[in-house]
Amino acid sequence: MMRTLISTLALMSATVFAAPTVQVDTNIGSFTVELNEEKAPVSVANFLRYVDDGSYVNSQFHRVIPGFMAQGGGFDEKFNRLPVNKAIQNEAANGLDNDIATIAMARTQDPDSATRQFFINYADNDFLNYSVSNPGYAVFGKVTEGFDVVKKMSQKPTRTVRGMRDVPMDPIIITKIERLP
Repeated sequence: MMRTLISTLALMSATVFAAPTVQVDTNIGSFTVELNEEKAPVSVANFLRYVDDGSYVNSQFHRVIPGFMAQGGGFDEKFNRLPVNKAIQNEAANGLDNDIATIAMARTQDPDSATRQFFINYADNDFLNYSVSNPGYAVFGKVTEGFDVVKKMSQKPTRTVRGMRDVPMDPIIITKIERLP
């Protein structure tokens, strides 16, 4: 009886503390991202706010650079800028590195300017990591399934649109995005 109780409690605690996981469906396939709420609570909460309100749906990956990263979440298919919530604090000093298959917040030159745009690293991009002389880019999770779909994005021909380079010629659109149970 006691062993069963302990096993049940262990399973319950594993469920309670499971990392949030999000499935991203695009017009070229799906991938899953596991978020690190412990090390990047502000970035995860911010990302999940856009997931939960549905505003990532019909946004596109507008900047895809082979060997570097794929960036999305900020524009619709016609390059209309999507509404943003308040910018968040940069959590790049959280100990998570911009390694292959990690997801991080995109931002401007201002370290605390990230809103809705994110990127997925195609390589270990050490120059994006936090250091004393570099505010870095906050990693908040990792692609755990379907990284082949993310890599497929980098094989698409690109062009320049409205002054933005590396835009896939055939838009890569988020068709559905949701938390997994």
